[in-house]
Amino acid sequence: MISGIVLYSIALVLIGVSFIKDRKRTFQALKKAFMVFKNLLPEILTIMLFIGLSLAILTPEKISVIIGEQSGVLSVIGATVIGSLALIPSFIVFPLGATLLENGAGYPQVAALVSSLMAIGVISYPLEKKMFGTTFALTRNIGALVFSIIFTIIIWVVM
Repeated sequence: MISGIVLYSIALVLIGVSFIKDRKRTFQALKKAFMVFKNLLPEILTIMLFIGLSLAILTPEKISVIIGEQSGVLSVIGATVIGSLALIPSFIVFPLGATLLENGAGYPQVAALVSSLMAIGVISYPLEKKMFGTTFALTRNIGALVFSIIFTIIIWVVM
């Protein structure tokens, strides 16, 4: 909360400095930023909708039933799929992982879920594609999937 206030304050001060230095260019920059925001608003709202649905549907109890400690490879695949599809903010992901472990989920399953939640973005893919292009978005998501699987295997072997 405090860091957000600090960042917004710094942004406002810098906009003020820019405004004092060159009003015309500052207005042009603000207008351009608003247009980018307006164009991205549908995707942002969609992402927010999916975050809300994910938090409502994917409770720790439901997930731990699916990815229990003894559930094996299929549950790791399931955890990866759920993590790839769900869109949960990072400040919720790690406490969620701890809660799942406390409720009987296995380490590999939680590792797969947490790593795919943090790295793979099926829901955010359209926005990523629009901003960075199809090649980048696909490459990043496929790379994230590969590294998520590698991370999960390491956790499985170590734990």
